[in-house]
Amino acid sequence: MENLVVLIEQLRGLPSETEWLEFKHNNYDPDIIGEDISALANSAALNEKSYAYMIWGIDNNTHEVIGTDYNQYSKLKGNQELESWLRQLMSKNAEFEFKSVKTYSRDVIVLVIHCAVNHTVMFKKTEYIRVGSYTKKLNEYPTKQTQLWDKLRSARYEEQLAKQDLNADEALRLINFTSYFDIKQEPQPSSSEGILFFMIEESIIVKQDNGLYGITNMGALLFAKRLSDFSRIARKAIRVVQYDGVNRLNMLRNNTSEKGYVVGFEELIKHIEALVPTKELIHSALREKETAYPLLAIRETVANALIHQDLSIAGTGPVVELFSNRLEIINPGTPLVDIMRIIDNPPKSRNEKIASLMRRLRICEELGTGWDKITISCELKQLPAPRIDLYEQNTKVTLFSETPFSSISTENKLWACYLHACVKFVEGGELTNSSLRTRFGLNESSSGSVSRLIRDAVEAQLIKPLDPKTAPRYMKYIPTWA
Repeated sequence: MENLVVLIEQLRGLPSETEWLEFKHNNYDPDIIGEDISALANSAALNEKSYAYMIWGIDNNTHEVIGTDYNQYSKLKGNQELESWLRQLMSKNAEFEFKSVKTYSRDVIVLVIHCAVNHTVMFKKTEYIRVGSYTKKLNEYPTKQTQLWDKLRSARYEEQLAKQDLNADEALRLINFTSYFDIKQEPQPSSSEGILFFMIEESIIVKQDNGLYGITNMGALLFAKRLSDFSRIARKAIRVVQYDGVNRLNMLRNNTSEKGYVVGFEELIKHIEALVPTKELIHSALREKETAYPLLAIRETVANALIHQDLSIAGTGPVVELFSNRLEIINPGTPLVDIMRIIDNPPKSRNEKIASLMRRLRICEELGTGWDKITISCELKQLPAPRIDLYEQNTKVTLFSETPFSSISTENKLWACYLHACVKFVEGGELTNSSLRTRFGLNESSSGSVSRLIRDAVEAQLIKPLDPKTAPRYMKYIPTWA
C-alpha cells in the first residue's frame, strides 16, 4: 500500500486501537505476530474492513511516533526469515505485506493485512479474533464466531479491490466511465468530483483508509478500458475461439476481449455474430440475413456466462468456442439452481451486485427469463435444444445449428421434449403431439415418431400426462414436477 505516511497519520488520529488496528513498539515475537495476523484479518472481515494494520513505532497510548528498530527482513525464526516462516504456518487465504517508511525522521514498519475471504484466516491451524485490543482464540467466543462466518458467507468478490492506492485522476483514467453515463442516457458531470461521486455510489470506485482510491473487482470487470491493467482479474477476460470443423484440431481465430464486460459487450456480440455462419433468404424480393443460431440466444447465453460465473475460481474466465455445427459457451462455476428447473425457477444470482448493475444498464433483466428466451428462440428456428453440461468447476452451454430430426441424438430429443413441456407449462399450455411436431418442423406423417418420443419422455420421468384417462389422440403433457 502506497502513501503510508498519510495512512499512518489517519490511523494515529483514531482515539484508540481497534479490532482491526494494533500499535506496537519493539515487540516482534514471531508467534504473537502470527496470532495477530489471524486475529486482525478475521476482525477486519467481521468489521467489513478491506484491511487491518499492525504498526511498529507508534506508542500504544499516546499514538506518538517513537520509531522502531524492528526489521522484518533481519528477524529469523530458527534459520528461516520471519515472513517466510509466517507464510508456511498461515492458512492459504492469508494475505499480508510488510512495508517500511520513515516519518518524523523515525523508522516505522506497517504490516498491511487483507481481510479474511471465503473462510477464516488461521495460524498453526488455529483461528484467532480481536476482542477489544486483545487477541483471543476464536472458538472461545462463539457469538463472534457465528457473526464472522455469517459475514464470510455473505462477502462478495465484487467488493474486493482489483487495484488500490490511486489518486482520483489515476482511478478515473483506468475505467471507461463515459460508457456508464452513455448507457444510462444521463448527462456526464463536467468535473472529476462529480464523476467520482457516481462511481463511488455504484461501488465501482471506493475511497480507502489512506485517502486514496481503489477500483473494485466489479468496477474493473465491468468498466475497465483494458482488463490487463488489473492483474487480479486479467484472466476473467472472455475469449472467443473459432475452429475449422467440428473439433479443436485446427484453430482459425483466437481473440481475447480486453474491455470490461459492460464497455465491450455489444462489440463482443457483434464479433461473435460476424463469425457465425449466415445465409441470405429472399422474401418478397427483399434479401434477409439468417444466422445459424438465434442472436437472442447468443446474447442471453453470453450474458449468463458473464454474470453467473463463479468469480472465486482463479485463473480462468468465460470462453466462447465456435465449431462448424455448434457454438459452446463455457464459464467457471456451476448453476445455483437445478438445471431441470432452469425454465421456471426464480432468479438467483451468484454475483448479485454485478447482476443488479448490469440490469440497470439494460444488459440483463435479472428476471430469470434468460433461459426462456434461449429455449423459445431455438424452438422458433426449429433447432435442436440448447444443452447444459455440468463439470466439477465449469458449466458448458451448447447451441446447435440446423440438424435434421433423424440426426438429432435420442438424448437431445428427450431434452428438447422436456424443455418444450416446460415452456408450454410456463405459458399456461401443455405439450401435445401437434405442438411437438411443430417444434421440430415435422409434418403430420411423423406423428408416430413423435408419439414414441413422448412415450420415452414419460418413461424417463421427464413429462407426465395432464389427465391419464384422456384418449390417446387428445393426450396433453406437462413437466413431471408440475
